[in-house]
Amino acid sequence: MAIFVNGLTLIKCSEMKVLLDIKDNKALHLLEVLKGLPYVRTKTLTNEKALLLEEIKEGVEEVNLINEGKKQARNAEDFLNEL
Repeated sequence: MAIFVNGLTLIKCSEMKVLLDIKDNKALHLLEVLKGLPYVRTKTLTNEKALLLEEIKEGVEEVNLINEGKKQARNAEDFLNEL
């Protein structure tokens, strides 16, 4: 089963994983509520990991657009030169 959260697709393994985008001024309160639930584990992402997830999400969206014919794929050599 796939779960779609904020544009990301998360695959259900033995437990559901959810990624949330929360404004900083609301996050601490929500985290305290979630930590109070015995069946919920929380893990805060570093800014670097959150950025990496966002970049992966954008890459997947771009691949989907290419597969749908809505965007043209780049030459592999051009892509490697960009790296």
